[in-house]
Amino acid sequence: MANSNVNYKTLNEEHKIMTEGHDYEAANEAEDTPRSSGVLLHTVPEINRARWNHIEDLDSFFTRMYQYHQKHGFVIIVLEEFFQLIEFAFVIWLVTFSVHCINHDILFGNERPADNRTKITIDDVIIPMDKCVDNFTGITYVILFVATLYLLIRTIKVLYHITQYWDIKKFYNTALHIDDANLDNITWHEIKKKVREVQAEQHMCIDKDHLTDLDIYHRILRFKNYLVALMNKNLLPVRFTLPVVGEVVTLSRGLLFNIDLILFRSPGSPFQNNWQLHDDYSVRGNQRELANRLSKLILWVAIANFIFAPVIFVWQLVYFSFTYANVLKKEPGALGMRTWSNYGRLYLRHFNELDHELDARLNRAYDYADRYLNSFSSPLLAVIARNILFITGGMLLLILAMGIYDEYVFQVEHVLTIITLLSAVGLICRNLIPNENLIWCPEQLMTAILAHVHYLPATWKNQAHTSVVRNEFGNFFQFKASYFINEILSPIVTPFQLLFVFRPKALEIVKFFRSFTVSVRGVGNVCSFAQMDVRKHGNPEWQIGESSLHADIPSGEKLETAGNNGKTELSLLRFTLTNPEWQMPVEAMQFVNGVRQNALTDLSKLKKKEFTLNPLTESLISFGTIGNEYSSIAKSLLHHHNVPNDEGRGTCQNQNHCQCYFEQMLQQGLGEHSRVHDNMGMSHVMRRDENAKILGASKMEGSMQGPSQSLICSLYGPQSNCYDKPNDLTVADMCLSVLYLHEVHHRITQESPLIPPHTGEFHQHAEVTVTRPGTSTDTIVTTTSASAAAAETTPLLGLRS
Repeated sequence: MANSNVNYKTLNEEHKIMTEGHDYEAANEAEDTPRSSGVLLHTVPEINRARWNHIEDLDSFFTRMYQYHQKHGFVIIVLEEFFQLIEFAFVIWLVTFSVHCINHDILFGNERPADNRTKITIDDVIIPMDKCVDNFTGITYVILFVATLYLLIRTIKVLYHITQYWDIKKFYNTALHIDDANLDNITWHEIKKKVREVQAEQHMCIDKDHLTDLDIYHRILRFKNYLVALMNKNLLPVRFTLPVVGEVVTLSRGLLFNIDLILFRSPGSPFQNNWQLHDDYSVRGNQRELANRLSKLILWVAIANFIFAPVIFVWQLVYFSFTYANVLKKEPGALGMRTWSNYGRLYLRHFNELDHELDARLNRAYDYADRYLNSFSSPLLAVIARNILFITGGMLLLILAMGIYDEYVFQVEHVLTIITLLSAVGLICRNLIPNENLIWCPEQLMTAILAHVHYLPATWKNQAHTSVVRNEFGNFFQFKASYFINEILSPIVTPFQLLFVFRPKALEIVKFFRSFTVSVRGVGNVCSFAQMDVRKHGNPEWQIGESSLHADIPSGEKLETAGNNGKTELSLLRFTLTNPEWQMPVEAMQFVNGVRQNALTDLSKLKKKEFTLNPLTESLISFGTIGNEYSSIAKSLLHHHNVPNDEGRGTCQNQNHCQCYFEQMLQQGLGEHSRVHDNMGMSHVMRRDENAKILGASKMEGSMQGPSQSLICSLYGPQSNCYDKPNDLTVADMCLSVLYLHEVHHRITQESPLIPPHTGEFHQHAEVTVTRPGTSTDTIVTTTSASAAAAETTPLLGLRS
């Protein structure tokens, strides 16, 4: 993008920038941050100084502002903070009490009370406090001291957070004129609009007169965008091979915390503060030194994880046990339900996508993903499970029958344990037995999943019925039992991932930060992928009319800067739909308009009597099979353009074969199969999107009026009221756009031969094609137009020899 607010030359590019002192000083004035300082220095006018004028750390301010809105106000946030303290204190007290203050011999019947009573009371079991304290050992005192110290530090931190959120409360009430009681009735889009108005009046950011939607997203998601890009370039330690098990894919919260600490928060991380890389990254030729420094940091963090692993493991075990004990008691089948893994959430996340927007997208795909994975079954396991279920059912029935005859049976040692184990085995066996009423439609289900999650490997097309795709998708969407086990074992696994998987990539990570960091005026250093520049980071295989965007690219300047799996293009489309007021740069507008114009061209071909299967036709077929509401949009579009699809409706012999196929596909959409799904016992599942409906508009994506321009509206034409539910139009339009772009990409890759597969590792000069998640699936092409070269004369930071 030829944008004067962005300095696109990265630290890795070796061009002479300025040789004269005058030019050098001018470049310094143009920089967002002085080179010798880690702090943004501003001059604030003394006249008319407002309450919110010149906020030094806008990243933290906007992040707290977003969390304040999503967490429903000051009171809820304060209660959550204090209850977390209470939970920690309760866990420490309960463990200490259960170990030292209970007479286990009397409780388990090994001893009798002093007066030889047969009936045992609570007073007999609980040891008095003075005797309980005498039972404390040295280890107990150490644990209590460390816990008290942690609780004290955490309390101070909570009080500090409360003061910060009190400041945010005043900002909402005073500057934005929003009361806490109305937060759930106001969308994030409206709040951003009010923030931009406050910026114009009070200049929260003094470097710019006006803030854009992208500026606000950059501030909130600066580090998250880096993580999304690192995942997209296969630089995160999510895949490793074990000797017996084979390849394992896991990304625990503990590992994410450590990666965030290493790359962004610790003193030795590449970032020296919230908005700027260390000055060392501006020095040419010190990549090895920076890589060695990062490698040592990873080593020390891994050692720290080794040391604290036992403590963290015990805490994880106790925390998950306390959190889910009541749920598992009432509903043991909850462990058989599925959830989106941390790996899946990061892989499927767009650039500049907030948490509530990602949650809404994944929740819409939940049912389809669950039905897809449940549709696979092993005949061998099903036969074994039926017989085991028969045996365990008989044993359980025998114990229950004897217990009904004489309740003393339940007092026999380990009888309740046997009942619990038999019930658990029966639950597992029932999950292995396929539903007799299940409809086998993996391709349609995968299409519906793709429409909502937006990113799936292109090689999965027409392969959804295979076990390979099923297993790979299972890494995105795993059982809750697997999720809990991964989190509980993460303190043991994380040090090895850091040491043997993440540490060897230190040099590649340094190259990544030097190559994919740009300086944005008024924002600071951000990941260049987050700019969603389809000219610089787009892939020609995912672009329509790409010759206009890449015609001036010298063939010798192909670098690995394109986003994989259409990440740049799809992120741009989603951002334009959810932020319709954002002023797109020229290249972005050219790409978006190119998609719509090409779809109109494909649609115009349908007006002929001969129905042909082009990318739009295929997309409309897939779009119409997602659900009844989408099927109605697809049919309405055809009728609106007078496509002959209703002649001889009952007799397919009188119609063109493809057109008849189109009608049949729309009529057997997945919406009709949803009744079968409801009969599978999943209607009791409360998902987060249902909670979002209860909480009001705070979880809504984009504007309540819907996008001002969209693909569906373009297909309907400028004179039509394209849809009567604006917010639903945002979702529907993105679904159709995703399917259409994937179809176009599929056509392009079929026409052009792919280069041989590559390991997917980051290299500065390479073209790669890899065919599994976590690795590149596209031919990577770097593009730098000559028209923008003049505007890109200032590097990210001054290159020092």
